Amino acid sequence: MKLFWREQALLIFIYLVQIAIITLVYWLDGFRTANTAIYAALLSGSILALYLAYRYITNRSFYRRLSQPSASLEPLKSGASEYAIQHTPLAEALQELERHQYRAYQTELLRHQHKNEEHTQFMNQWVHQMKTPIAVMHLLIQDEDDSRSSAIGDELDRLRKGLETVLYTSRLERFEHDLHVESLSLEELVRRTVSSQKRLFIRNSVFPEIAIDASIRVVSDDKWLSFVLVQLITNAVRYSAGKGRKISFEGYELEGKAVLSIRDEGIGIPSSDLPKVFDAYFTGENGRKYDESTGMGLYLVRQICEKLNHHAELQSAVGEGTTVTLTF
Repeated sequence: MKLFWREQALLIFIYLVQIAIITLVYWLDGFRTANTAIYAALLSGSILALYLAYRYITNRSFYRRLSQPSASLEPLKSGASEYAIQHTPLAEALQELERHQYRAYQTELLRHQHKNEEHTQFMNQWVHQMKTPIAVMHLLIQDEDDSRSSAIGDELDRLRKGLETVLYTSRLERFEHDLHVESLSLEELVRRTVSSQKRLFIRNSVFPEIAIDASIRVVSDDKWLSFVLVQLITNAVRYSAGKGRKISFEGYELEGKAVLSIRDEGIGIPSSDLPKVFDAYFTGENGRKYDESTGMGLYLVRQICEKLNHHAELQSAVGEGTTVTLTF
């Protein structure tokens, strides 16, 4: 209603000015009958009122659509715009403009989606191509026992993990296309993942302790959940390195749900950083002390857990270590 009156305000103002001028002209010309002037003004005012009423009634949904724009694109997709029933030239022109803008939006959106898909495909191919020479270099040094070969192996592990992070980050956008849900033994999964990271544990003098009931099973994706565990293990070991401490893996059932708790005895996280630890690229106070921190590990953990319908929670205190709890 307000939009209608704002649009018609100039017309009403011009009408009033016109009535005043005509009345003044007749008054100056000697026609000074007040009743006639009032009658003429009321008659013309009634005609204007009828026009405004007709204008508002026939364009009511049109003005409502402009005053309260829809947050949904469904009317545009179906072509069932609220003012599609209006047959005034302005409503029809605006409807056609809206359709044209939506088609242009769709074209631009598809173009960006195609570019993103090409970029994702390129990144996947590049990562896979980089994995091959890394695997070859691992084979070349696996029989060597000197410290130099061991250092090279450590750096290759870091490079491989970095490539996997890139790969899983790019795949996250099309998560549903790379998902295989099955029933998994939580104990077997944790032991297999810990075994795959034994070089990391040995290098940093950190020891894993696993206490998980063999009967506990979880419904999840083996590959994605293993990646989540690798990220959590990497963080736990990194911030406990060189202290001869342990990382505890405890699995149990709580209120009918399987729970995995990963607790380290590392440096802990300042309370001021805790609300942001799952944010992308957030490294916090500890991240500035360790050059390897990227701020993506816990972010990917949270994103993957949400897509797998799991819940990730972190508790920490400076000097007391960190506990990450996964609820399935």
